[in-house]
Amino acid sequence: MKHTVICSAIGLFALSCAAPLFAHDYTGLIRAEKFTEVERLVNAKLAQDPINHDALIAKVELIIGTGGERIDEAIKLAEQCVASHPKESDCQESLGVAMGTKAMSAGIMSALGSISKIRDAFKRAVELDPKSLSARFLLLQFYTQTPSFVGGSTSKAKEVLADTAKFNLEAGKLMQGFLELADEQPGKAEAIALAANVGTNEALRDNQREILLGVASDYLKNKKYADSERVFRAMQQRFPESEIGSYGLGRCEQEQGKHQAAVALFEKASSITPTPRARVQYRLGVSQQALGEKAKALISYEKALAAKPGLNKKLAEEAQDKIKALKS
Repeated sequence: MKHTVICSAIGLFALSCAAPLFAHDYTGLIRAEKFTEVERLVNAKLAQDPINHDALIAKVELIIGTGGERIDEAIKLAEQCVASHPKESDCQESLGVAMGTKAMSAGIMSALGSISKIRDAFKRAVELDPKSLSARFLLLQFYTQTPSFVGGSTSKAKEVLADTAKFNLEAGKLMQGFLELADEQPGKAEAIALAANVGTNEALRDNQREILLGVASDYLKNKKYADSERVFRAMQQRFPESEIGSYGLGRCEQEQGKHQAAVALFEKASSITPTPRARVQYRLGVSQQALGEKAKALISYEKALAAKPGLNKKLAEEAQDKIKALKS
């Protein structure tokens, strides 16, 4: 079974900073990326009612969705949610997500002590709400993407799939897509994801998008540009509210040295999001610099460094180096 850092179950929880895992009073504002307003409202509610369920969940999402620099605070809030609302499934999910985010940043070996706690949080979430698709997908991803020596298990993932398919056939199909992706079968995963009838169900749509992103990224990594472009175009059509399709197509063009086309696609991706995406701005800067548009590239790199969530350490350092070079 394939285990990648990008798709590790200890990290693949938040699909984007604008995709809340749970429905609550602040969901609309988080999807609209009105983070300052959300934090103001949530803090006011918690000052009034320190164990308010929706406010605790929303603040955990807010911290993780805007970069996770305060991840220890998020874990404490999730633990408070579990302690105050022990029968609420989404408190357990929130705790698993928060611990998983910290584990991902620490690295698999450093996170060994928390892996079983992450799994147990997702298992408990399913026990509390057996019909929760978000909890079931998180548990399945844990089993499919975590190395076996720390709890990953294909057989247990298949058990989750079989149990889920009994009450939601389309969710079961998407879970099979994750299994194919983990088994390095992107073609099968693509076919399953595209054939799934997700309707308007947000949990199904989010997971369909995640499978397609995994497939397209696998094709891109292996320089199968035509295949990658096909999947990213499908994502453009199915998820017009998301920048991922346009961004992915831009990456395909960029990898082939077609920087003019890449710039147009990155600019389109940027126009879709309420706030700048760090990776979109960084890649836009790379192509602008390749075209000799130094002033524009400088602005893009600076936006990339200022964006939340931010670039990973490697790309942030590269962006800083590029800014220094452009200013010299």
